[in-house]
Amino acid sequence: MARQRSPSAAIPPLLKDLNLRTVLATIRSGAPISRAEISRRAGISKPTVSQALQSLLAAGLVRQAEGDGGRPSYGALFFEPVPDAALVLGLDLGARFLRGAICDLRGEVRARQDVELGGVEAGSVLRAIEGLRASLVAASDLSADLLDSAVVGVPGVVGADGTVRLTHFSSLEGLPLEQELAELLGLPVTLENDINLAALGEHWFGVAEGVEDFVFVSVGTGLGAGLVLHGELHRGHHGAAGELDYALTGLEHDVDPCAGAVSVLAARLTAERPAETSLAPPFDARAIFTAARGGDRLAREVVAEVARRIALHTATVAAVADVALVVLGGGLGANGDLLLGPVRDLLGTWLPYPPRVEVSTLGETAVLRGALAVGLRHALENVFVERTRLAG
Repeated sequence: MARQRSPSAAIPPLLKDLNLRTVLATIRSGAPISRAEISRRAGISKPTVSQALQSLLAAGLVRQAEGDGGRPSYGALFFEPVPDAALVLGLDLGARFLRGAICDLRGEVRARQDVELGGVEAGSVLRAIEGLRASLVAASDLSADLLDSAVVGVPGVVGADGTVRLTHFSSLEGLPLEQELAELLGLPVTLENDINLAALGEHWFGVAEGVEDFVFVSVGTGLGAGLVLHGELHRGHHGAAGELDYALTGLEHDVDPCAGAVSVLAARLTAERPAETSLAPPFDARAIFTAARGGDRLAREVVAEVARRIALHTATVAAVADVALVVLGGGLGANGDLLLGPVRDLLGTWLPYPPRVEVSTLGETAVLRGALAVGLRHALENVFVERTRLAG
């Protein structure tokens, strides 16, 4: 007499893995959710759902939950994912500040802190990162062992080997930063250009959600762009896609819209026509935009030129990639009340198919949200593979 195999043993490993993934994804998208509802939404039989739930419960990936109070439960059990089965560390290395956050598998931020950098030397930067990581773990009140990985946004081009190029942190130029951070933090580390992460942040959580082709243009102390095509980040051959500082190289006229160039422009115009403005040294970009809002004629002229320069750089991307949307971010790009109208008008005049232009809805958190989103995508996969393997 042939020995009967248990239902679970009869399921081929690949099919079992697929069922587990499908059930887990259904729970994540619909929690709290009953066994019957999982079966209906996933198109999987109730016995198969029950087997998958046993495995996911044993792996610590899901747990029983309170039902939806708005509907009768009729004694049914409800399930939800375990949000702190793993954690993600996101870091944004800026010119003056290091921003950091830890999120769980729901994407909920469990700790968020910013620290001012004590210096720009590599040692100071690394110590700041190590210290912020420890502070965030303590603030989250969760175990550091739950950290799956870290994603770090840096200004500059990140090579395939994890080195950083074309960065204003001269001490990090050519440094194998990804490897050093992995050793320092004791975690897998993904290093990415900060503006690329800002673009991904907007794509997953901001104004570019659901847009397949768009560009995020950051205008601040520097000029950069993150380009998303067909829903995926486009890095280019050298990882340097979006380096707008080089887009109009060779032109005789200054077309830089960044803070330093704006101050130079304001200083020159003020020297030529001092009676027409209230502007005074050091011609801080924020003060220039504030004066423009107050009706200062010369300041408004400076802002109009900034809009023209932004439109010039944006037009090059829009004409080549035919993006549907341009998202303006960074310290200067966030001044949508003064810049959006002029930039839209210029692109509408210059291009046969002008893109929609909007201001970032995430502001200074765009890079950090992008870092967490990238880490979350990896963590969801990693924790599934590891926990289900250990659970057998």
